[in-house]
Amino acid sequence: MNLLTEPVPRAVRIAGAEVPICWDFRTSIRFELLMEENLPDEEKLSRALLLYYPKIRFPDEQIEEAVEKLIWFYAAGKEKTGRGEGTGHESAIYSYEHDDEYLYAAFLDQYGVDLNNTPQLHWWKFKAMFASLRSDNRIVEIMGYRSVEITPKMPREQQQFYRKMQRQFALPLPKSEREKLSAIEQALLNGGNLSGLL
Repeated sequence: MNLLTEPVPRAVRIAGAEVPICWDFRTSIRFELLMEENLPDEEKLSRALLLYYPKIRFPDEQIEEAVEKLIWFYAAGKEKTGRGEGTGHESAIYSYEHDDEYLYAAFLDQYGVDLNNTPQLHWWKFKAMFASLRSDNRIVEIMGYRSVEITPKMPREQQQFYRKMQRQFALPLPKSEREKLSAIEQALLNGGNLSGLL
């Protein structure tokens, strides 16, 4: 899928039929927040399906495919390539729950988009805009602090500064987006076992 050459999807194909999917960015943010909740796995699976397909009740034989399409949509149509996936040990550098004010301000500042009042914004477009935020936005600065690797080669003052910033802007449950996506995918495809993932 290429944002420059193809329209963003508003439906997915399940069992050979076009099925509408809730494509607004708020749905996928709610999905990610849902995965962080302390709920039974089956309830998370059920709620995830209701978020993305609120008017559809899938027969048992279609649930796995519906989940696969949900994950594909959440990943913005990007297939895992195995390249550039990192080591799997990175900490989260943002949180939709804890960084909501910074994200809101960044979108308003850079794009003039009021995320609270915009009627709808496709998830894939939201993700592209988020990934392209300028470095002078506070959220990008904070993500930089969270992601910096403090090494012994750094001057002592610099190490102290970054440690202070990492403590100040620490997130409660650090996991990278890749780890979250991989864990969500595995749990949903293996019977909805999501406990302790996020």
